[in-house]
Amino acid sequence: MTRKYFGTDGVRGKVGEPPMTVDFALRMASAAAQVLMPDGGMVVIGKDTRVSGYMFESALEAGFVAAGVNVRLLGPLPTPGIAYFTQLLGGDLGVVISASHNPYYDNGIKFFDGSGAKLSDEQENQIEALIEKPIITRDSADLGRAVRVTKAVDSYKEHCKQTFPPGVDLNGLKIVVDCAHGAGYKAAPRVLADLGAELIPIGCSPNGRNINADAGSTKPELLQLTVKGVRADLGIALDGDGDRLVMVDNEGRLVDGDQLLFVLATEAARCGELKGPVVGTVMSNLGLEHALKKQGIKFLRAKVGDRNVLAMLREHGGTLGGETSGHILCLDKSTTGDGIVAALQVLAAVRKSGRSLAELVEGMPRYPQTLINVRTPARIDLDASPVVVKALSEARKRLADTGRVVLRPSGTEPVIRVMVEGEDKGLVDETAATIADAVREAARDAA
Repeated sequence: MTRKYFGTDGVRGKVGEPPMTVDFALRMASAAAQVLMPDGGMVVIGKDTRVSGYMFESALEAGFVAAGVNVRLLGPLPTPGIAYFTQLLGGDLGVVISASHNPYYDNGIKFFDGSGAKLSDEQENQIEALIEKPIITRDSADLGRAVRVTKAVDSYKEHCKQTFPPGVDLNGLKIVVDCAHGAGYKAAPRVLADLGAELIPIGCSPNGRNINADAGSTKPELLQLTVKGVRADLGIALDGDGDRLVMVDNEGRLVDGDQLLFVLATEAARCGELKGPVVGTVMSNLGLEHALKKQGIKFLRAKVGDRNVLAMLREHGGTLGGETSGHILCLDKSTTGDGIVAALQVLAAVRKSGRSLAELVEGMPRYPQTLINVRTPARIDLDASPVVVKALSEARKRLADTGRVVLRPSGTEPVIRVMVEGEDKGLVDETAATIADAVREAARDAA
């Protein structure tokens, strides 16, 4: 089925433009209720700090109540917190109103099932098939009821703290935390303070329009400057909905998702707690794969997207995986990517090892990586293009075991992503440019 609305992580777009309209949210709730709760049930709804969250919350609430579904409203809470509450409250469905790391004028809607996991493609397809049909309204006696959950942040905070090892604390650690003016702005500082950290919060003053604005995991420059300026031990950056994490060491150097995954994997292996392989994606740095191999840790690559990482972990019995962007899955602690929980596991590794974050990442080299986005006016079959096939073959021979090439179409825009990485920066840049030229030629031929 060709999807019209659902992307790789729910539905997302500019507020006020299709599909992110109040009318669409109302119909989406009605469709989800018909597919997943035809005989009634309960849905948990949470959001990030965007000003548009209020109107989408109200529209979703109305659509579910009209369809005979009870609603629990959490208010602003990180995406993983909504997944947690869906399980805790026995909900049939969790709904997140967020556009993650996008600017405030975008928003989105995504779903979790009753176990706190993302819906299957089949379930999303069934919902999409009903979205354009009229909403349903049950008889008055069968309408749902809506209740606002109090102290949701406190409950989620305690859940996060329980994932931190007993007998370990953060006393004596000076930490800068940047919550991107997003959903984690209350929970993250409270968790860290409760565990004893000396805290410097930034990006923790949302006004509805400043979410992700020069802050958070996608804009860590202020965090890097602050960590060095206040002589902190490290910094933590979440994204707008709190499911993504990057960190900064005491020298202000960025520590990305690949490096965090290395820290967590080596610490779990050292303690005898690592289960199954570690799973990254096709975009994970080759340095991670080589570093884990040196430690005797099996590493697998999934397609881009945390749901693909999750599927591979489940298939192979693993519990630890993630993406370069900072989506870290600790399945022994949480059902989905959780920036606060992942940060706590890294902090636990720092405390238990007695080493700094900078020292813990020393064992993983980050190979130079070049990414070129080639716009393609027409869809092209890269495998059937002689010029692309030849360029790839020659590139792989030149790189041999010291590098690799990834060529993939974007899932969100009309571009082909050419990624080359390896030990030699000059060779990487030259190889990427050559392959990009081949893709452009193939695109001209297909036009």
